[in-house]
Amino acid sequence: MREHLAKYLVEFIGTFFLVFTVASAVLLGGDGVIAPISIGFALMIMVYAGGHISGGHYNPAVSLAAAIRGALDWRELIPYWIFQVLGASGAAILVANFATLPEVGACPFTLAQVIIGEFLFTFALCYVVLQVATSKKTEGNSYYGLAIGSTVTVGAFAVGGIFCLGAFNPAVAVGLGLIHSACWCGVGVIALTNLVAAICAALVFKFTDAE
Repeated sequence: MREHLAKYLVEFIGTFFLVFTVASAVLLGGDGVIAPISIGFALMIMVYAGGHISGGHYNPAVSLAAAIRGALDWRELIPYWIFQVLGASGAAILVANFATLPEVGACPFTLAQVIIGEFLFTFALCYVVLQVATSKKTEGNSYYGLAIGSTVTVGAFAVGGIFCLGAFNPAVAVGLGLIHSACWCGVGVIALTNLVAAICAALVFKFTDAE
């Protein structure tokens, strides 16, 4: 029981700090490169901190991909999701208390843009996680956190604010909804796209990995 609770607590903490950074960057941060770099670094340090305990997912899509791959017990998937969403919600609510929330306006992106942007880099994120953190061929490497955090940074620069909001994570999408940076309909589209991308990444991994 203690081992399972430790995993869930680590997922809560990691997701909390990731979404706290996202929300702070969106509501309180400046323009330029600060937000993508800070978000990528936040994920990286939390992956390094908790990866050896819970896998360092901090993302329901990554947890789904890990379960399909066999790196996460299916019985733990829902608890992982619950604690990830709780961490994201707590972080978003805390930041919202220190910032003036914007009015939720019309989405500046088309549905196709959101789906393409979120799918591509959620796929990339889940694919990278499976390759560097779960494959026996890369077992014991010391670069997995940097690779995972950098994937989010690249995605934020490549499509964030251009194609989509750049969540790549259903828990982050919930956080964006709570700070009024996304409408709840958009949150649903983002979350569903993230989960579909995770399934595709896991299936590609299973096909390409020779284990």
